[in-house]
Amino acid sequence: MKMRFHDSGRFQQNQSGDVATEKEKTHKSVRGAALGLVLTTMVLLAFGLIMLYSAKSNNIEEATKLFHSQLIWVFVGGTMGLAALIAGYRFLCRYSLVWLAGVCLLLVWAALSRPIKGARRWIQFGGFTFQPSELTKVAVALAVAWYCAENTRTLNRLKDKRGILPLVMIAGIPTILVLAGEDLGTTLLIGGMVFFTILAAGVKWYYLAIPVGFLPMLVLYLYKFDRMRWLRMTVFLNPEASQSDNGYQLWSSILALGSGGWKGVGLMASRLKAEYLPETHTDFILAITGEELGFVSIVSVIMLYTLWGFFALRITLRAADRMGLLLGWALTLGIMMQAAINIGAMSGAIPTKGMPAPFLSYGGNNMLGCMLATGILLAIAAETASPGYMLNYLKDLRRKLPWYDAESDGQQAEEDEEFEEFE
Repeated sequence: MKMRFHDSGRFQQNQSGDVATEKEKTHKSVRGAALGLVLTTMVLLAFGLIMLYSAKSNNIEEATKLFHSQLIWVFVGGTMGLAALIAGYRFLCRYSLVWLAGVCLLLVWAALSRPIKGARRWIQFGGFTFQPSELTKVAVALAVAWYCAENTRTLNRLKDKRGILPLVMIAGIPTILVLAGEDLGTTLLIGGMVFFTILAAGVKWYYLAIPVGFLPMLVLYLYKFDRMRWLRMTVFLNPEASQSDNGYQLWSSILALGSGGWKGVGLMASRLKAEYLPETHTDFILAITGEELGFVSIVSVIMLYTLWGFFALRITLRAADRMGLLLGWALTLGIMMQAAINIGAMSGAIPTKGMPAPFLSYGGNNMLGCMLATGILLAIAAETASPGYMLNYLKDLRRKLPWYDAESDGQQAEEDEEFEEFE
């Protein structure tokens, strides 16, 4: 009897040890993925800065100005990402509806502003230009992940006040406002991100069939009532036939890629960036990359994006809770879909769309969105590898304050307990 009891205790001890070992492996794996995500992001940023300068090197003064401006945006974006890491994704999700409401107000402001390049996507005041649709991606990801995680049991109920209809409003209102700014590419990107996130959350297929059914209607509308946009969307099927008008940009991009061959013509030696290919520092920066550094460089960029997605997905699948899982999935989808659209449009594989390359293209709005998404993914990794890291950080910070009193620290126990429940 004693032996049996002893064996049972040893079995429980071994089982407990196995669980502890498994947790250690998970924590180690997440730390490695977080480090990999940071290093991959840094490589993409460094490569982007080099190619930005090279893309405008035919005008050294302009190239230097854009380089310095992008460097500032990298710093600002990195600061925002660090703030997201410190705050924690649960804090951001808790107030996600507030962030989303603020972004919607900015989208309305942009829609009522003076059009730039035929679209109402930007807010202008002074010499500063801001595009709120870039931050809309992150705000929608936070709100959708929070709602789906908080209402798992009622998500598929049509008449429940915590069911599917509020989710439709949370995702639909900002998406419609982005479309009102005539930004079809970002609208489809947000729609795709939301679709696959709520699919992962367990929404029934018959609800998901409704937005899919609108796609043929959208195609029909463009074909019948928006011929200019329809021609721009279908020009990729035969860009050479319309190289002097709608297909000019795409045809020039294809010429740049073809001119580069396998090894390229050399850094800063592009010929098409001088007078032929527009937007060389934004949407078509990879076309100049292919011309100057060759096909090998394009494959390297694709591999870097794949690595970024791999590390982000690794963090996501090991998230501490359902909210972190859905949020990580949405953010990873957003960045990877954006990269795929940019590469596909630049090479003529899909319709041409003004979609910047994540971490590479010039633009503060794009950089802020990408860095903020990276910071939130690192916050998910930190919560998995070191549960309650935010609470511990605040405790350590409080102890370093000059007016800290060790005796009164016990009075904070109730506050910390409430904060821990929230975390």
